[in-house]
Amino acid sequence: MIVAAGALPARAAQCGGDFNTFLASISQEAQAKGVSRGVIDQAFAGISIDQTVLNFDRRQRGTFRKTFEEYAATRIIPARINRAKSLMAKNAALLSRIEQRSGVPKEILMAIWTLETDNGTGDMGKLPVIRTLATLGHDCRRTELFQGELIAALQIVQRGDLPLRDMVGAFAGEIGQTQFLPSSYVKYGVDFDGNGHVDLRHSVPDVLASTANLLKVNGWQAGGGYDMGSKNFEVMREWNRAEVYRRTIGAFADRLK
Repeated sequence: MIVAAGALPARAAQCGGDFNTFLASISQEAQAKGVSRGVIDQAFAGISIDQTVLNFDRRQRGTFRKTFEEYAATRIIPARINRAKSLMAKNAALLSRIEQRSGVPKEILMAIWTLETDNGTGDMGKLPVIRTLATLGHDCRRTELFQGELIAALQIVQRGDLPLRDMVGAFAGEIGQTQFLPSSYVKYGVDFDGNGHVDLRHSVPDVLASTANLLKVNGWQAGGGYDMGSKNFEVMREWNRAEVYRRTIGAFADRLK
């Protein structure tokens, strides 16, 4: 789960209480940030609190309690390695262009793409992103974070990057083949296929270039290592703060070399 700085609203809407009052307050903030009334009305039409999302949010703590060895053994498996190698060959020219521009090795990008959604063939999430983020923003546990993400999700629709029907994701509102939170989508997304939209669900060039851009903007050092203790290992905290997960990305990348 990627958390971008600068995603929070200037003032938080009142969490808890009446859900429709909360949505009305968020609507005003979204309009102030350039989201049209039409987009807001369409996005918020008929939505309600999703108790399944709240239940998951309270259960998920401690996801990375396994040791690195235990966790990596379940993630770095032959089928994934073989598919990643095949896709790395198929997309060699694309990966070379991205690596030249960002300094991020193709093996790191392939590792992230594979671990997140099995290169777009796995589960990208099936929950309506707007409803999920409205639910988490209304909840008082991390209200400012998810209110910011909700407004960013509306901005994605406003920009025309994804239609509302494609705003489907995971339990914290993550979107696409490398599971960007909406604020990261807005901040780091790259239109690398040149069609005028950042499409992180369907466009492999956009997915890989945006993933590389996130790492580059946060200080990735071209040619540097990514083992524990390295600068690049710390940069990957912007991808995922769990040390076990970052070590798994590195180990997967090593297997692709």
